[in-house]
Amino acid sequence: MTDYQAAIQGMKDMMSDPDKLIGSFNRGGYKAGFQTFYMQQVPVFDCIEQLYESVVDKDTMIANMADAFVSDAAAFLEAASKRKKESVRINQALVIAAFVFPAILKYKGNSSRPLLEAIQKRWKEEFPKSNLSAAEFEDIEKGFHRKWCYITTAACEVLGMEDHCEELDLLRAYRDTYMMQQENGEQLIHDYYDVAPSIVKHIDMKDNRVEIYRDIWDRYIDPCITDIREGRMDACMSTYSDMVLEMKEQYFHLYPRVESEHDE
Repeated sequence: MTDYQAAIQGMKDMMSDPDKLIGSFNRGGYKAGFQTFYMQQVPVFDCIEQLYESVVDKDTMIANMADAFVSDAAAFLEAASKRKKESVRINQALVIAAFVFPAILKYKGNSSRPLLEAIQKRWKEEFPKSNLSAAEFEDIEKGFHRKWCYITTAACEVLGMEDHCEELDLLRAYRDTYMMQQENGEQLIHDYYDVAPSIVKHIDMKDNRVEIYRDIWDRYIDPCITDIREGRMDACMSTYSDMVLEMKEQYFHLYPRVESEHDE
């Protein structure tokens, strides 16, 4: 097999085990899961880098790599049943944002940035409503350890509120003082930070992300703030618990198996 064939096949196989990748996207598993994924892709990146340095038409070569990657993902999506297509599309985007792009950036070859940008462009052509963003592994991994209200912060950003607005500072103080002292409070906070970055990334992949965050604000965050201000600490904790459970059920899910239309 030539370097070109190996590179093309490697791009097609890059998301061959999505269940395992998404299953590791949590505070306890992401670092090891990403490292394993990255090491598996290094030979592919090596082939692409060698080709990039040797061919004359670099743009066409990189475009072919991106096309192999996106075409294979599109075929996988097409094979999914109608009721599964949306969740498959979102999970594919999550795998790219949390594993594929960070792995390409970590490699730091001369071909890395052109390859990433070519995938973004080709993905946009295939899925016009999508918007894949790229981030370093270290930046994503830090999100699992930040001590702030992750989903709340995302909602505030979407709604145009500052990071240190009164509402966020109030919720942080509530979490660090009242909740930490309650039975199961520390475990609830731990569970929240274990899944919250994944939940936010799932929501951010959706076309109606603004509406989702506004609904989270109206149904959970704003009532929590009102309860804290009026001294109903237990009520706020109950609402907080409901939010974590519902967000986990809706947006922290594993990559679904591909079903044929006959499975419907």
